Amino acid sequence: MQESKRQKQIGQLLQKELSDIFQRMGFNVLEGGMISISAVRMTPDLLEARVYLSMFQIADNHAMVNRIKERMGEIKKELGNRVGKQLRRVPEISLFLDDTLDYVFKMEELFKKIKDDEGGKENN
Repeated sequence: MQESKRQKQIGQLLQKELSDIFQRMGFNVLEGGMISISAVRMTPDLLEARVYLSMFQIADNHAMVNRIKERMGEIKKELGNRVGKQLRRVPEISLFLDDTLDYVFKMEELFKKIKDDEGGKENN
């Protein structure tokens, strides 16, 4: 189903504000890795925000998501202070791992392997 203009606007607003909140709370750079919010998708009733987290060089992604979930009350309170004037209700936040970056790296490795294999066949 296609997202409405309002869903996209609210998603972009939440992405911007959550990124700033994560930066202030120190979640953007942890243990030598980085966390960023790659997308925020809103349900049609604007009551739930699906936040997609992209993690780079984080050893245990699921443990990191759990650490963020432990502080979700604090995050939601800060978000409410920031967007309370624009929204009637602060949406419930669901966190999801965005594995696009992992997929890109795997595809690059596969293409490199294919290229190396073709180079080896030409020499024979």
